[in-house]
Amino acid sequence: MSDACGVDFGTSNSTMGWSRQGQPSLLALEDGKMTLPSVVFFNADENEFSYGRAALSTYLAGYEGRLMRSLKSLLGSGMIDGQTEVGGRALPFRALLSQFIGELKQRGERAAGRRFDSVVLGRPVHFVDDNAEADQLAQDTLEEIARAVGFKHIAFQYEPIAAAFDYESTIDREELVLIADIGGGTSDFSLVRLSPERAKKTDRLDDILATGGVHVGGTDFDKYLSLSSVMPLLGLGSKLTSNSEVPSSYYFNLATWHTINLIYTRKAWQQLQDVYREVAERDKFARLLDLVEQRAGHWLALQVEAAKIGLSADETFTLELDRLRPPETLQLSRAGFDASIDHLVESVEQTVGKLLADAGVKADAIDSVFFTGGSSGVHLLRKRIAALVPNAKQVEGDLFGSIGAGLALDAVRKFS
Repeated sequence: MSDACGVDFGTSNSTMGWSRQGQPSLLALEDGKMTLPSVVFFNADENEFSYGRAALSTYLAGYEGRLMRSLKSLLGSGMIDGQTEVGGRALPFRALLSQFIGELKQRGERAAGRRFDSVVLGRPVHFVDDNAEADQLAQDTLEEIARAVGFKHIAFQYEPIAAAFDYESTIDREELVLIADIGGGTSDFSLVRLSPERAKKTDRLDDILATGGVHVGGTDFDKYLSLSSVMPLLGLGSKLTSNSEVPSSYYFNLATWHTINLIYTRKAWQQLQDVYREVAERDKFARLLDLVEQRAGHWLALQVEAAKIGLSADETFTLELDRLRPPETLQLSRAGFDASIDHLVESVEQTVGKLLADAGVKADAIDSVFFTGGSSGVHLLRKRIAALVPNAKQVEGDLFGSIGAGLALDAVRKFS
């Protein structure tokens, strides 16, 4: 057994894996489950932190505090050196990231019964689109945090390449495979030649024909479903007495996981009060004020996320918004959801098209498309990707575990 592990720090969920007798194995991180939701809750009543499902449960139970989710989205952004406040206490975002990754490491080590000094960290193809400097800064920040929590030897691997290594362990012949990793924050792709024989090679560079990615993922689908279906109930698109529209920035912040806390600041609250005095449809805007006063933005985001998941499986979904005053019930359709995210899916299609062009590979030459990542179940996205490679067999991996398992395999290669 090795002292090396693989860590998939995801926007929505995280995993940790190691290799036992040559086989990758994910470690139980919370109540026997192999995933730990990438969530931190600071309980102001008890002055303590909780993580994962426990953090969500504590928040939903109504404790005073602050919920942080999608922390990975801060990497490479100007917000990484910012902070949020609760109960007069400043919570720096960089420190919160360190706490979560440190907690992940400790839980994995307890499950394995050993210490891990070496790690292969997964990373998206692009933390930040079209900005190489910010992208490198994001990786450097993650490396600094990993070192600060106790990892001594650190390497990185693209998440879709890690997923490819996991799929490779299941095949018995050579395949040209498009890996589609649709996560919470990014859609990442790799075009890779895989086979049992190639799996024995230490250097796989020649087998990777192309990689590509775009900063579109599950949290973006949540955002645009919320903006199209829910935020109009709170006044989005409403008029002020001057006949101009209510500023949309409040709604965008409320619909975006990692910016929800911005609407809870004293400055934002004062601005909302000022807008209320000028708004024409006060009943809708009063709902927004009430939601902010309840600190219920994350509750609303969780309801929208559940609707997204429901519409990925079924044609309709009933969204119960019982914490709005007055309560609302929305009947949502997959067609409406598809319309709200069509522009996002189009950017993903363009990314796949560019990947194939960069590799100089015709679409009909691809043997399989391997879907992984929690957001790969979104119906419109999967349909459009599959249509780009019409002859390819569609394979669904472990939506939340393939990357962690592949990183564990890569850790053995890199640190043995």
